[in-house]
Amino acid sequence: MICSLVLLFAVAAVRVSSRSGLPTLLIYLGIGVAIGTDGIGVTFNDAELTQILGYAALVVILAEGGLGTKWGEIKPALPVAAVLSTVGVAVSVGITAAAGHYVVGLDWRQALIIGAVVSSTDAAAVFSVLRTVPLPKRLTGILEAESGFNDAPVVILVVAFSSQGPMGSWYALIGTIALELAIGAVIGIAVGWLGAYGLRHVALPASGLYPIAVIAIAVTAYAEGSLAHGSGFLAVYLASLIMGNARLPHWPATRGFAEGLGWLAQIGMFVLLGLLVTPHELGDDILPALAVGLVLTVVARPVSVLISTAPFRLPWREKTLLSWAGLRGAVPIVLATIPMVSDVPDSRRIFNIVFVLVIVYTLIQGPTLPWLAPGCGSRSPSRPTWASSRRHWSDCAAICCRCRSPSRPRCTASRSASCDCPRAPRSPWWSGTRPASYRCPRRCCGAATSCW
Repeated sequence: MICSLVLLFAVAAVRVSSRSGLPTLLIYLGIGVAIGTDGIGVTFNDAELTQILGYAALVVILAEGGLGTKWGEIKPALPVAAVLSTVGVAVSVGITAAAGHYVVGLDWRQALIIGAVVSSTDAAAVFSVLRTVPLPKRLTGILEAESGFNDAPVVILVVAFSSQGPMGSWYALIGTIALELAIGAVIGIAVGWLGAYGLRHVALPASGLYPIAVIAIAVTAYAEGSLAHGSGFLAVYLASLIMGNARLPHWPATRGFAEGLGWLAQIGMFVLLGLLVTPHELGDDILPALAVGLVLTVVARPVSVLISTAPFRLPWREKTLLSWAGLRGAVPIVLATIPMVSDVPDSRRIFNIVFVLVIVYTLIQGPTLPWLAPGCGSRSPSRPTWASSRRHWSDCAAICCRCRSPSRPRCTASRSASCDCPRAPRSPWWSGTRPASYRCPRRCCGAATSCW
């Protein structure tokens, strides 16, 4: 009963978020906090289970993001995104860790963990924002690719900094990261290509099996990458990216199924993270979180963008938007459970700092990004007018009514007697009613058609 009510409330919260501009992740986290220790009283302190389920949710979110990413948009952005996901992450970790050590007073190990945790842009937050904010295609491709790629090196860094043994030299760490990324990339490309080839050449008995097969292949890529000591997150994103651009059978059903799973993964992950936090313990960590977040937002992220994009000719407006669009979400909070599972000293404080940082700066960056976007080269979607819609519909109706038969060069078909087409133009102010005199077009054969 509780789970069903949480899901229904979370679905309704999407509508509230779209109208108010409040990020959905905050609403979902709020649901978890309300159910937790300081709310209804449900006690949940299993950081290891949270980490496992968070990884599973992140795999689904990356798969959904890869399936929905167009190769034509992301291809020109790959060089910039690759540098942002590696060099940019390193710069951001260094600056944020220095702030944590010298400003907040953390020891270097804790500062490096926090710097690595918060340096990853959140795929769920970025994909959610890109659905509503009209950005230029190049920026959209950069942000999508960066959010899909940078989880892999960040996870490796957090695990390395949280390990109980000595970290070793920086050269060894860089070599380990490069090797794991290479293994994950090879496995992801291979699994994605084989999966797409198989789905195109094997006829399944039911169309509903194709979405399940696609998600299973994506999860297989993650498992194979992890078992081979590579980056499973990079593998699942690349495999999903390849399958999403392979023209698979029954693609609309697959896309809808993946999007639904992505929403379910986001809801479950955010609510679970809200359950894990104890609000009355956050008071002492608010100021440190604000200080680290301020350095991350106004210094570390802009500097990492400037350094990473220096070899590329990006206008300063696009660099500004890239600097502000480095959204954080549930991924840093999930990664903050790694030091808790590894028994790092003061790991609970690390988790609380990251939690407060994500909440506060998501409240600042998320709602302000749509306001900043038009000033940085983005165009807001124009509201369709009745005249433009009627003109477009008339042109489209004429095209739909053309006769493609060589024996009938002219089409004499008239409009249908009743208007049952869902995309017919509506009355002024989009009141929901169609003009009584307007009719849907028909093909020459007499079959009703839809223009859009």
